[in-house]
Amino acid sequence: MTLLVNSANRQVAGFAVSTIGWILFTTSMGLAEWRLWYMDDPSLFPKGVASVGIWRTCVYHHHRDSNQSHGHTKFCHRHTYNDTFLPLSIRISQHLLLAANLLGLLGKAFIVLALRNVYMGIVGTNTLFNPFVASGVLYITASACVLTTAFWNYYSIVNVQGIAFPSSFHLPFKPDTQEAGSAILVAALSALLMLLSGLVFCFYKFPPGQKYVSRGFRNTDVLETSV
Repeated sequence: MTLLVNSANRQVAGFAVSTIGWILFTTSMGLAEWRLWYMDDPSLFPKGVASVGIWRTCVYHHHRDSNQSHGHTKFCHRHTYNDTFLPLSIRISQHLLLAANLLGLLGKAFIVLALRNVYMGIVGTNTLFNPFVASGVLYITASACVLTTAFWNYYSIVNVQGIAFPSSFHLPFKPDTQEAGSAILVAALSALLMLLSGLVFCFYKFPPGQKYVSRGFRNTDVLETSV
C-alpha cells in the first residue's frame, strides 16, 4: 500500500503544477492585454493606447482640457459573438479558450479521482490507470488550445494585422505600433505548465513487484504484492 502511494508522488507534483497552470490560464482569459495598440499620430486619431483582448477591448485616449491639464478617458467594450468586426483569429480563439476551460475542468476531475483511488487503495484497470491517462490527455489537449491561441495572436501582431473597429471606438484599422501584451505571455506559460503536468499523468507506472490478480470480481481487480 505504501509503495503504491509513493508511486504517485510525481502525479501529486503534477497536480500542483496543473493547478498553477490553471490559475494562470484563467487569469489570462480575463486580461485585455493580448495586443497593445499605440496611436501616436494625433492628426488622424486621438493619441492613446488600446488593449485588444479575446473577450474585451479597452481604449485609453489622452486629451487636454480647457485648463491645459492632461487627462485620459477609458472606454471598454466586451466582445460578443455578434461582433462581426472581430477578426477570425479572435473569434476562433474564443472557442479555443472555452474548449480549454472545459477540458481543464474535466482533467481536474479525473486526476482528483485517480489520486483519491491511490490513497484509498482502490485499484483496478478501470479505477486507477484510466483516470490518470484521461486527465493527461485532457490537459495536453487543453494546452494545445491555449498555445494555439497565444501563437496565433502573436503571429497577428508580428504581421501587423488590422481590425476594422466600429467608428465609435475611434481606432484606426492598424495602429502606428503594436506589441504583444502580458496576457500572451501568461497564457503561453500556463499552457506549458498544463502540458508538463499532462505528460506526467500519462506516464504513470505501477511500482515494480506489484501486479494485478483477478479474484473473480466483475469490475475490480485486487493488487497483490510479489515477495
